[in-house]
Amino acid sequence: MTYLDDIAQQIRKALPREIDVPKDADHLFVLYAILVRVRGMATTGRDVHDAWSAWMGMREPSHESLVPFEELAPDVQQEDAPFVDAIRAVASRLARNHQNHA
Repeated sequence: MTYLDDIAQQIRKALPREIDVPKDADHLFVLYAILVRVRGMATTGRDVHDAWSAWMGMREPSHESLVPFEELAPDVQQEDAPFVDAIRAVASRLARNHQNHA
């Protein structure tokens, strides 16, 4: 397991239980792990949607939500919020751990 896989698992665990995540979304969560490292607490819904779009574009290129974040209906934009929260929570925890070990 790589450091990105570890972060990806932490993001999954940080999601509320009621969030339905496809079982085959390992690569998506690795993209989210990259957001933890690159954007951290500054991660936005747009970032999450872009990562999801990269992943979905390889799976289902005709998916109706493969448009820029700004073109999504507000209720669809809100679907990214739990992922933003989970990514930020993991980023915050990792930053605290890094500070404690520095």
